[in-house]
Amino acid sequence: MPFLGKDWRSPGWSWTKTEHGWKRDVFYGHELEDNNREIDLKELCTNNKENLFAGDVCELATTKRKKDHYNNNTKSQFVFSDKWIYVQKGSTKERHGYCTLGEALNRLDFSSAIQDLRRFNYVAKLFQLIARTQLTSLSGAAQKNYFNMLEKIVQKVLEDQYNPRLVKDLLHDLSSTLYSLTIHIRTCVLVGNINIWLYRLETILKWQQQLNNLQIPRQMCNSGMSFDDLPLHMQNKILYKLSDAYDIINLGQVTPNLHLLSENRILWKKLCHFHFADKEFCRNLVLTKSDNVDWKLMYFTLKKHYPTKEQYGDTLHFCKHCSILFWKDRHLALLFKDCGHPCTANDPDSCLMPISPQHFIDLFKF
Repeated sequence: MPFLGKDWRSPGWSWTKTEHGWKRDVFYGHELEDNNREIDLKELCTNNKENLFAGDVCELATTKRKKDHYNNNTKSQFVFSDKWIYVQKGSTKERHGYCTLGEALNRLDFSSAIQDLRRFNYVAKLFQLIARTQLTSLSGAAQKNYFNMLEKIVQKVLEDQYNPRLVKDLLHDLSSTLYSLTIHIRTCVLVGNINIWLYRLETILKWQQQLNNLQIPRQMCNSGMSFDDLPLHMQNKILYKLSDAYDIINLGQVTPNLHLLSENRILWKKLCHFHFADKEFCRNLVLTKSDNVDWKLMYFTLKKHYPTKEQYGDTLHFCKHCSILFWKDRHLALLFKDCGHPCTANDPDSCLMPISPQHFIDLFKF
């Protein structure tokens, strides 16, 4: 039996089963405007061969217009919102084929994760790693979905002013990658027309200008206490809870008291111990004139050579028993003891493993 293909270049046709066998349906007019009508193949065969040939051409043209109209008026073509996917790295008796990075990007529900503040940083970091090394490995549909979700990330920052620095770094890495790909087009493989990539590069530059012109409004507190009204020891405890050095520096630029607290040696010493191991300190000791360790300078020195520890409010999880990658809903897990996917293990929680953005990409390296 012939297959039904959406691609206008494929031999897939629409067939109808009748008493006399299968008959092919031919369409005239534009289907999207609901003014098409079905024409029986026998009716066309009674005319001359030119009419039959014209019917084939009209069918192909109509299907192509439908496909172009669909692609131009939808954000993405093959997008799902699954909570979990099966990560397959080879063929078995039960399953054939394997799961790719582009398929995981299309099927997993990243659109909802962008709107969740606990998962926003995780998705942004994952998109940044894809922009650096994995952009050309994505399929055309996955690349289209990638840029559509990237637009949602930028709009989220413009509306809520949430973590613009992370998105700026993401766009910077993406623009550098696209610039190198469009300049060295002969040595790289790009899916799609070169004009599409140039248009995407222009869109990224426009987003960068919007983020650079972003003005965070001052929060007006009509009643109650503000951050400045807190005692110094409470402000100091809040600084100790921050794991990002740039957040500490930016917070220290607000008031003179916060500047003194942000330059505390013990604060930067604990930050170094949080992100780096003790063996790394011995190789990169930074001493002052009084033979004391400059922990702030030590942090930025170690950051040049070693990666910092990543912290996310919520991440994707991987079940080692089922080989399933999924988003774990904490509310369902607490209320109904739902592990987030149809797990067959006796103790599902013991099989779960949080997945970092880099580990997510490594799962699909075969």
